[in-house]
Amino acid sequence: MTDTSVLDPLGALSAAGVSIWLDDLSRELLASGRLAELVADRHVVGVTTNPTIFASAVAEGDRYTEQLSLLFDAGVSVDDAIFAITTADVRAGCQTLRDVHDATGGVDGRVSIEVDPRLAQDTAATVDQARVLWEGVNHPNLFIKIPATRAGLPAITTAISEGISVNVTLIFALDRYREVMDAYLTGLEHAAAAGLDLSAIHSVASFFVSRVDTEIDARLTAIGTPDALAAKGKAAVANARLAYQAYEEVIAQPRWARLASAGAHAQRPLWASTGVKDPAYPDTMYVTELIAPGTVNTMPGATLAAFADHGRVTEDAVRGGYRAARAHLHTLDQLGIDYQDVTETLEREGLAKFEKSWDELSRTVNRELHAASR
Repeated sequence: MTDTSVLDPLGALSAAGVSIWLDDLSRELLASGRLAELVADRHVVGVTTNPTIFASAVAEGDRYTEQLSLLFDAGVSVDDAIFAITTADVRAGCQTLRDVHDATGGVDGRVSIEVDPRLAQDTAATVDQARVLWEGVNHPNLFIKIPATRAGLPAITTAISEGISVNVTLIFALDRYREVMDAYLTGLEHAAAAGLDLSAIHSVASFFVSRVDTEIDARLTAIGTPDALAAKGKAAVANARLAYQAYEEVIAQPRWARLASAGAHAQRPLWASTGVKDPAYPDTMYVTELIAPGTVNTMPGATLAAFADHGRVTEDAVRGGYRAARAHLHTLDQLGIDYQDVTETLEREGLAKFEKSWDELSRTVNRELHAASR
């Protein structure tokens, strides 16, 4: 451990090759200059958003009142109001992070906005909204979030083939992650065939972490044996480490080498849902245990603050753990944990949570629209 890692843990994390993104965006964060401060002082180089984050932002304070009043007077629908509010914030976020984007050659300085999750099982509708969001924000450092459902895979390919940069979200299973990487490479191949500049296309693959432990820990607790209880709190990190191994395997293939030689960028693994759900675990666990070069860790504000305060950077936290990770998944199988059922459950519940969040955002915007009109 170096002195730098003690004095500036986030700086040491960044130096280890991890891009630090904030899982939060609001008009208050933007207008107060707090996001700019995090970029300048906390090594934040990207932002992710979701409907729950926007719902909370709209419900708090009065930063949105003027825009909401204008939208109400214009008689727009709730969906159109959501589009106007969220794209305005994301556009401003892109502007705040534009210098980072330019300094990193487009790799970082990214802001993500999500396709309506109600479209997750509709490929064509997902692609259509990805296009509308891409054109509506109209900044090169935008990412369009598309869920890694069966219907989402061809949507990812189509979006990438058209030069739309994508943040693939809601990945739990290793097999699905491999399909996501294939969808990205296929999109790049189509883009190359169409004569697009591959160097302008970027992507990350958001592998969800803490929810894996939440689901598997509950099943281990139900089993209740000493061996089962001893296995708690390890599955999420093991799963993510094996995802990074799969990523390394893909970028070692001739298929990727051909695309890279044409200017393509690798689709970086992104660790999402890195806030610890179980207070028995260290609050920086899903950062410390998943340090690897060429990755992104998108943290809620509390996790970012915790790592800034007492985070520790260890060398090769991921690549040295492949064998142990595989052994742990085998142990879970021996204990009766059905990995496929776990990941299918998590995807199904994740989509339901996304839709619930969208409904929450719709109710909030509808309420605030009418409140702003008074």
